[in-house]
Amino acid sequence: MQRRELFSFLSSSIKGEKREKTLPITRPPYYNDIDAFGRECQNCDGLCATSCQEHIIIISEDKTPKIDLNSSGCTYCDDCAIACKSDVLNIEDKQLLGLDIIINKSNCMSWKGIMCFSCKDPCFEDAIEFKAMFMPTINMEKCTSCGFCISRCPTLAIEIKTKEKEKDEIITSNNPV
Repeated sequence: MQRRELFSFLSSSIKGEKREKTLPITRPPYYNDIDAFGRECQNCDGLCATSCQEHIIIISEDKTPKIDLNSSGCTYCDDCAIACKSDVLNIEDKQLLGLDIIINKSNCMSWKGIMCFSCKDPCFEDAIEFKAMFMPTINMEKCTSCGFCISRCPTLAIEIKTKEKEKDEIITSNNPV
C-alpha cells in the first residue's frame, strides 16, 4: 500500500465514508439448532439485537439475527441469550463464533514491511503473534473468533471464513464497513 492510499483510507474513515466488504452470515454464538432462527425469530421483536453491548447483532430482512463484525467484535457476554424469549439462543449452547480468521498477507501492511499493529492491539487473547517484526499470524489455538481485529485493519487484510460445520450458512451479503 502506498502512503497516499493509506492517508486516503484514513481520511475516508474519519469522514465516515463506507467501504464494502463481503462477509459470511454468522449467527449469535448461543444456538444448537440453525433452523430455529427461521422458525422462531419471525415472531420476535429483536431483543437479542437491542441487548448487544457491542451493537454487532443486526436483524436481517428475514427477521433473523446475524453478527456484523464490520464495526466491533463479540465479547461473548451472554446478553443476547438472556434477552431471547423464544429460546433460539440459550446460554447452555454457548460456543465460539463458527469462523476462521485469516490474515491475507498480500493485503497486510506489516507483511509489506510497514509497521502496523492495528490487529494485535484489540486482541484480548493475544492470538495475533508477530514473527520477527513484520509478519503477523493468528494462533488458532488462542483465537476465539471474536472479530475485534477485523474492523481495526486499515487495509481489510483480515478475512473471515465460515468453519466446515457451518457450511449451510455460507451465504454472503455486502455489509458496509
